[in-house]
Amino acid sequence: MVFSPDGAMLAFVSDVKQGTETPSNVHLLNRLLYRHWDEWRENIRHHVFVLPVAGGEPRDLTPGDFDSPPAQQEDGGVTFTPDSKELVFVSNREGNDKEAWTTNNDVWSVPVTGGTAKKLTPNPAADMQPAFTRDGKYMIVRAQRRPGFESDRWYLDIYDRATGTKRTLFESPDLSVSDFKVAPDGSAIAFIASSKGEDHLYRLPLDSGGAAGAPQQATKGGAVSAFDFGPNFAIYLKSSLTAPAEIFRATRDTMDTPQPLTRENESWLKDVTFQKPESLTVAGAGGTPVQYWLIKPPNFDASKKYPVVFLIHGGPQGAWGDAWSYRWNPSLWAAQGWVVAAPNPRGSTGFGQKFVDEITMDWAGKVMTDMDAVFNAVVKLPYVDATKQGIAGASYGGYAVNWQITHTDRFKAAVSHDGLFNLESMAYATEELWFSEYEFGGVPTSATAREQFMKLSPHRAAQNLKTPTLVITNQLDFRVPVDQGLQLFTALRRRGVPAQALVFEDEGHWVLKALNSKLWHETVFAWMSKYLAN
Repeated sequence: MVFSPDGAMLAFVSDVKQGTETPSNVHLLNRLLYRHWDEWRENIRHHVFVLPVAGGEPRDLTPGDFDSPPAQQEDGGVTFTPDSKELVFVSNREGNDKEAWTTNNDVWSVPVTGGTAKKLTPNPAADMQPAFTRDGKYMIVRAQRRPGFESDRWYLDIYDRATGTKRTLFESPDLSVSDFKVAPDGSAIAFIASSKGEDHLYRLPLDSGGAAGAPQQATKGGAVSAFDFGPNFAIYLKSSLTAPAEIFRATRDTMDTPQPLTRENESWLKDVTFQKPESLTVAGAGGTPVQYWLIKPPNFDASKKYPVVFLIHGGPQGAWGDAWSYRWNPSLWAAQGWVVAAPNPRGSTGFGQKFVDEITMDWAGKVMTDMDAVFNAVVKLPYVDATKQGIAGASYGGYAVNWQITHTDRFKAAVSHDGLFNLESMAYATEELWFSEYEFGGVPTSATAREQFMKLSPHRAAQNLKTPTLVITNQLDFRVPVDQGLQLFTALRRRGVPAQALVFEDEGHWVLKALNSKLWHETVFAWMSKYLAN
């Protein structure tokens, strides 16, 4: 929901029914991308409506059989031009079916009085989050370069609205922009980007010609997740591995000592014992440095031997950062009495786009060598019991767990949450086809993809399963459909391997509901404790 700059209008996104209703309890499918993440959308489209603040009827400015903005990408997908005369929005209008395998989201504009939408971005890859300088001369968007690749680097492109010419605001350093805002006076852009396991706030100066200088890092340590800023200050939400998010205020003179504006967690944090996480590096595949976090249990005693659990992140283009999590929290895992290691191998974001790219079509290659390097380094630590190793992960992390337990028996216990097990069946059942088609080299029937499935699918080595494994898979997970976990569970039980499964009826890719989360943690920790007990 956004207000127009003149305060006269309100724009909002609403679902609009498409096609005919049926009295039966059935899904009638006429196009692909009929479901997304955790919801069915076979006859529903997002449309943007404008409502006069003074009163009146909402006006649908994006009619038609397409989503505006794309499903579950509402944030930053709608804005007004500074003169309040046009609504600007993001939409993929490649056509039915194609939107399931193309990432070509474009920026469009339409008069607030209604009319034909005009495409503003000719880029064949994704364009998102349009914003304008105060004078309206320039439009800035986050943009990718490679069609079909959802994990490509996000650049900042600036368009001269009079001529339509485009420039990229910076090429170096190699930072992928996850969010940005234009200063109210137009003097700068601030943005968030990951770097070496931390999410920083950066400032990028602008001048009246739309030119930019070099990005300047404005925060240190931890993870910034939201912000606002003015000419000489910034207010941001920041967390760390040992502290939930709080709001801070910093000026150019106080970047190193920001002022906390909230202390919501202070009362209970003083009664909780944390070990300071360590950021370490080991030589991975080809000698490339691989960063990982090491978290020791509370009241750590270096003279003792502790079990170790390796946590593998999802994505695969993601990262373990110096950030708090209410789902997979490494400090909470360490509090169970384990040393926890969280590696950022090939594919991890924040270490340059080349490092990200080196997992595509190589899901079990260099990335597994990177992980093995971390595993081998950690078990050599004098306080780690190498005979008691556990592994856990979700999504791609679940795939990595599935690959490991079908190719090694070094682990005493494993947890595979929403992990890919059968790549071929996954490619035909997942909803965003661009993901599997880019990661595995084409449509499932292509020779390249078939070769990838043969080489990289854990189910083809199911005869090697020996590790006691807890499988978690959810009915509303349309990204990694529920059958992936059920296939793994069947393979484990059929081979007589100790295995248990949690199947949440009302959860998608993530377990988000409070009581479900409680059960998830209790079950996961009990499983690991059973096999890693001292």
